[in-house]
This record gives sequence, C-alpha cells and structure tokens, in this order.
Amino acid sequence: MSNTEWRAWVLVGAFSAVLFLATAATYNALGVVLPAMVREEGWSWTEAGFGFTLLGAATGGSSFIPPILIRRLGVRATLVCGAAVMAAGFACLAETRSALVYFGGATLCGTGYQMLALIPGTHVLAALFPRRAFPFGIYFTSAAAGGVVGPLLAFGLTAVFHGDWRAFWLTQALVTLAVGGACAVLVGGRRWLAEASEKTDRALASETAAKRSAVYRTPTDWSVAEALRTPQFYVLLAAYFGHLLIGATVAGVSVAHLSQRGVAEKVAVVMLSVEALMQGAGRSLGGLIGDRIDPKYLLMAALASLAAGSAALSIASDYPTMLVYAVGSGVGFGLTLLAVTVLLLNYYGRRHNLEIFSLTCLIGAVSALGPTIAGGLRDLTGSFSVAFQLFAGVIVLVLLAVAFMRPPRPARPREATGSNVSRSTPKIVQAALMEDERHDCSQEA
Repeated sequence: MSNTEWRAWVLVGAFSAVLFLATAATYNALGVVLPAMVREEGWSWTEAGFGFTLLGAATGGSSFIPPILIRRLGVRATLVCGAAVMAAGFACLAETRSALVYFGGATLCGTGYQMLALIPGTHVLAALFPRRAFPFGIYFTSAAAGGVVGPLLAFGLTAVFHGDWRAFWLTQALVTLAVGGACAVLVGGRRWLAEASEKTDRALASETAAKRSAVYRTPTDWSVAEALRTPQFYVLLAAYFGHLLIGATVAGVSVAHLSQRGVAEKVAVVMLSVEALMQGAGRSLGGLIGDRIDPKYLLMAALASLAAGSAALSIASDYPTMLVYAVGSGVGFGLTLLAVTVLLLNYYGRRHNLEIFSLTCLIGAVSALGPTIAGGLRDLTGSFSVAFQLFAGVIVLVLLAVAFMRPPRPARPREATGSNVSRSTPKIVQAALMEDERHDCSQEA
C-alpha cells in the first residue's frame, strides 16, 4: 500500500470519528434529553420541536459556508472553525434558562455540524477514492453508529450526572473540541490533496473510458449551473429532503410518541438506537454493493423502506410493529444518504461536487420543519401519528419519481476546467465558484 493510500484510509477513520461524534451528540442525544428539558423549563412541545427544527435548519441552511471556507482557507481551517462553533452551541444548551438560548444553541450546533462533518468529509474522500461507495459506506456508517450510541450515551450520562442534563451538554462541548482538533491535524494540506485528487481523476477517467464498470459514471465534470438544469438533480434533492424530513422527526419526537402510546421510555430509547443500528446496516450494505449495481436501485429500495418505517411508527405500540419501524426507517434513512451522495458524483462528476452537494444539503433547512410540524399536529390532535403518516405519503411520491429517473446526458461535450459560473447559478455559491476559477483546479482539491 502506497503512502497516499495509507493516508487516505487514515482520513476515512478520522472523518468517521468526527461524524460519529457529531451525530451522537446532536440529533439523537437531543431527542432523548429533550423531554427532561421540556419538563424542567416548562416549554410546550411546539417550542421544543421548533428548537429541533432550528438544529436541522441550521445544518441545511449553513451548507453554503463550508465550500467557501474550504476554497479560501482549506479543509483544516474549516474543521477548526466547525469544532469551535459546535462546542459553543453545546455550551448554550448547557446554560439555557430560556427557550431563546435553547434556540441559539441548537442553531450553533447545526451550523457546526455542517462545517465539521458531512461536506468536508465527502469532499476529501471523493478526492481520494475513485471507487467511492465503500469508503463512503464506512464514513456514513459511523454516523449510524453515533445514532446507536447517542441515545444510550445521553440516557446513561444523565443518569451518572443524577439527571443533570446541563453537565451532559458541557461534556459534549469538551469532547467536540478534542476530536475536531485531532481530525484537523490529520488532514493533509492543499498541495497533498491536489496531487491525490489528480491521481484519483486519472484513474476514474481511465475506467470510464474503458467502460469496465456496470455503474454509470459521467465522462465529464458538470458545472453547477448545468447540473441545476437537469430534472435528475431535483429528484435527488427530493429524496434527500424526504429522508431528512423523516429522520429529523424520528430522532426528535419518536421517544415522546411511543411513550404517549404506552411504550416504556427505556424501550422507546432502545428502539431509537435499534433504528440507528439499522442505518449502519443499510449503509454498510450499500457501501459493499454500491460500485457493483446502479445506486438508483439502492435509492428505490431505501425510499420504500423509509415509507414503510414511518407508517409503522405512526401506529406502533407492540414489539413487532416497533421493529418494522426501526428496521424500515433505519435502513431507509441510512441507505438514502449513501445512494444520493454516490449518484450526485456519478451523474455530475467530482470537480464541482463540493458546491453541488452543498446545494443539496440546503434542503435540510426546509425538511427540518418535520419536528415542528409533528409537534404542532400533536398539540392540535393530541398525537404524533398523523405527521408520520403524512411524511410516508411524501416518500412514496419521491419513490415514483426515482423509478422513472435516467442518468442525465450532457447537451454538449465540455472540458472539466470550463467556466462554471453563469447568471443562473445561485448567488449563495457564486462567491465560492468565482474563487475556484481564480485558482488552477489542480490547486483546489
């Protein structure tokens, strides 16, 4: 194994550790700790759900920040900033005495999550591996592992701290600074990343030209504006939206929902961990076969599973139905993220994937309304069931669109280094794209 290959796998481990922590300490942990915060602070579930919505909205809405920081300052500086922002968010959660401070902490945690986890990780790993499904499978499985550990960790640590959830959030702040800083140290500099990405591009171009793979991969790098003109981008965007809509809602209110339906709180927490464990199973399976069969079919299976899981959760009160929820929602959520990420790279190429993927992540700002919608429907109807049934219907519609989707075909041949800024390019990414064009692409991995 060459030095570059060795370092690439070390970075898979480093970024996996960061994503594990970010997931364990935010979405899934907050879903467990939130009922105690609601009881102590006297919030309504609409307020509680809105804080969870801000967490998701900030994660999605801040996705334009990492590309700009990475292009201008590099991956290392972006990771340091992300760790600091997320730690500040945990500190706010620990010191909250009002809903406004809770909202601010959730917003900072979401912003830090995006700066620290998904976008920098996918950017670096896509530059290091020509066959991405397997390393991405490992990377995204770490998020599922964090989802498994997160609820149990939150439940266990708050018990150790004698119910003091404030001490739990302070602990998360300290661990985030340590793990984020360690990953920043391990990330290579711009020159090394540029050389590694050039090697990756050459290997992928050779394989595509020889047509040695059964999986479609674009022979050219699409610009952001060109990708936005294709219906396939919006189908993938809708799939990403749907999986976050259900995922955020499950993490935020499933414990409260099952408790209301007569399920013991400990059992509801365990089922949330089982759901996260199934996310890992789905991503591991996708990583193993995602370079051998078309990821479109993985996405179809994922969406069908997600819809079944959400529908089952709406009526769950016994173990068989709860297992359908945990397995369906978990496998569907985990596999959807992997399939969408790989399809974006396969359809539009690597060179501008940093901006294309960040635009996809923006939809999280909308899908984060899931917990707020669920909380509002619970306050209105007395149950979360209607929300989960409604979201299952949305996923079925997206599944039908994916079933008819075909790979996009470039209208004309183009060079990978061609201009990628046009009047139709969204303003939030124009600054990053213009910065990219002021540098040679070999220097901006």
